[in-house]
Amino acid sequence: MNTKRWSATQILSFGFAMLILIGGLLLSLPIASRSGLEIPFLNALFTSASATCVTGLVVYDTWTQFSYFGQAVILLLIQIGGLGFMAVAILFSLAVGRRIGLRERSLLAEAVSSMQVGGVVRLVRRMLIGTALFEGIGALLLAIRFVPMFGAGQGLWFAVFHSVSAFCNAGFDLMGVRSPFSSLTSFYDDPLIILTIAGLIIAGGIGFVVWNDLIESRFHFKNLHLHTRAVLFSTLALLLIGTAAFASLEYNGTMRSMNPGTRILSAFFQSVTPRTAGFNSVDIASLSDGSKFVTMLLMFIGAAPGGTGGGIKVTTFAVMVASILAQLRAREDVNLFHFRLESEAIRRAFCGAAVYLVMTAGGILILCAQEQSLTAAAFETLSAIGTVGLTVGITPTLQALSRIAIILLMYAGRVGSLTVFMAVTRPGHNGKLKNPVGKIIAG
Repeated sequence: MNTKRWSATQILSFGFAMLILIGGLLLSLPIASRSGLEIPFLNALFTSASATCVTGLVVYDTWTQFSYFGQAVILLLIQIGGLGFMAVAILFSLAVGRRIGLRERSLLAEAVSSMQVGGVVRLVRRMLIGTALFEGIGALLLAIRFVPMFGAGQGLWFAVFHSVSAFCNAGFDLMGVRSPFSSLTSFYDDPLIILTIAGLIIAGGIGFVVWNDLIESRFHFKNLHLHTRAVLFSTLALLLIGTAAFASLEYNGTMRSMNPGTRILSAFFQSVTPRTAGFNSVDIASLSDGSKFVTMLLMFIGAAPGGTGGGIKVTTFAVMVASILAQLRAREDVNLFHFRLESEAIRRAFCGAAVYLVMTAGGILILCAQEQSLTAAAFETLSAIGTVGLTVGITPTLQALSRIAIILLMYAGRVGSLTVFMAVTRPGHNGKLKNPVGKIIAG
């Protein structure tokens, strides 16, 4: 196999696919299950895809189904999937003193969504150090609660597992020890658990490129790149709007029996987790239709490029909003934070969102054909392609065709829907001859 002719998108797409396959083979082994019996390979592949693509949709409760070996495999897949397998490969290369060539640097830049090849190895070093720092602090904070609750050994394992799962925006949990498929619902009123998990989700979701820019600018807003400004502003706006929306929509619903502080805490967490973590502190199936719709919108938007989340990305959403506003105001240029956007960025944003919508529509159609309701199918599909992991409870009941569709959606969501499309199509040829201009009425 001559991989030298492969593009960066093809190598990344193939690498994630192989990682999912290897994970599926490991999870199908008898040693991976508590019962010591093999599970169907499709279910193992589904779990591996969900972990590698840091999604969190599960056909089995992680704690009750998988042994410590199986849980360790899932955690390793989450960590590699969250960082990107290219970043992990470079880590081993650096550890053995191997020189990182230009090709590896360009692949790495593609993997972490860096805007330039120069300095990408330094960025990855910071990324790995930052990941260890965030996950370590998160594990220590969670251990304060879990060690007294579950004992030293199991409590530390729970703390590490949930810290990694939260920072990588994976949504896998081990709270089946209390009640299967319960996620964090038994901790809805615990600020230490909820705020720690929420902080890890946000830190992982805004992207390593943003953290690197914050470090280099010494946290001075005026020195930040446009990308960082767009990510931070969009993230803050979506968190505030989401919190207000859930607090009002569920005032007489799932949060009616909560005191004001707990209601705000739950509403805040519910606005954090759809972008794109998959933990939940309230029963998703019992949410009102309005809250489910808001959740689907947040899942659609997702996190930031180069982070551990999915969705169309907050920067894509910001570019699209800026483009629409410019069109409504009859302005020729599209501006964002007093910067003029290039036409290529605008075209890529709308193209990526369009491909994303087409794939989502296809997933909804397949699930509806498999006797799922429209709301449940839309929620599950957006959760899969957005690598979120939230569900209204239909994941374990999905038929084989629906599970295969969800696996493909999770894969496309993690690698990038546009990246997958580019990986399987031939590059276009820009010749000197161009077709004549034609006029068409749009809108």
